[in-house]
Amino acid sequence: MQTKRTIFQNKLLPYLLLVPQLAVTTVFFLWPAGQAVKSSFEREDPFGFRTTFIWFDNYLQLFEDPEYLNSLGRTAIFAVSVTLLSMSLALLFAVAVNRLLRSGRVYTTLLLWPYAVAPVVAGVLWWFMFNPTIGILPYLLARLGISWNHRVDGADAMILIILAASWKQISYNFLFFVAGLQSVPQSLVEAAAIDGAGPFKRFWTIVFPLLSPTTFFLMIININYAMFETFGTIDGSTGGGPAGATNTLVYKVYADGFLGLNIGSSAAQSVILMLIVIALTAVQFRWVERRVQY
Repeated sequence: MQTKRTIFQNKLLPYLLLVPQLAVTTVFFLWPAGQAVKSSFEREDPFGFRTTFIWFDNYLQLFEDPEYLNSLGRTAIFAVSVTLLSMSLALLFAVAVNRLLRSGRVYTTLLLWPYAVAPVVAGVLWWFMFNPTIGILPYLLARLGISWNHRVDGADAMILIILAASWKQISYNFLFFVAGLQSVPQSLVEAAAIDGAGPFKRFWTIVFPLLSPTTFFLMIININYAMFETFGTIDGSTGGGPAGATNTLVYKVYADGFLGLNIGSSAAQSVILMLIVIALTAVQFRWVERRVQY
């Protein structure tokens, strides 16, 4: 099979076409990242009048700070919980919608709506629903004998942000799982049914392995989402409280840098967070991708 190749008459044209994307990447990613790395080696007074180069002191102070070490553990729990919950529910909804013929598009549209909600709006919505004073869910839980107050209970607050962040991400995962399910050859499923395999066995032995590329992609996306894109949800629901119980790494960067005016420590935290995400992505591509069946 002969493949067609695009030939540019002007040798500068391909590079000119790349200029807009390179400019956006440089202005909005490379330059801020470079500034963060530079600031992580400096100590700046709150008013920005004096800057001192202190080498790795900001990093050393972070790993000696119990609050920062606790935020590492909280972030790990939060990221794993959001990834598992959002992907599991999205897969469940995708399987249910994939079985529908006439009303499948209606359900797909309804399930995609939460993705259009801004993160901070999602946080405020869940804050209202779980508000101990005016929320309907604490009232229903109280009738079941369950006491709920995320304003004073750190475990309740962590559950709240996990639910809010997962609800926001389910729509994104759902869309990819539906596309993956629709690409599974029905002949394989029908052949397994003829051989006597039940619905549960057909799903786990045929359908789910064929979804492994989609699952692997979504796992990386969801971990990055939980690490970086949940700031608005946390700020709108718990504000990092109570007593720092929901102060994850991304929120601690904001709290120390913009509220505490400790620019050097905040920059060091952002660099460490970026390195953690890069390392996790590399590990997933190095070891987890081996189990993916393309």
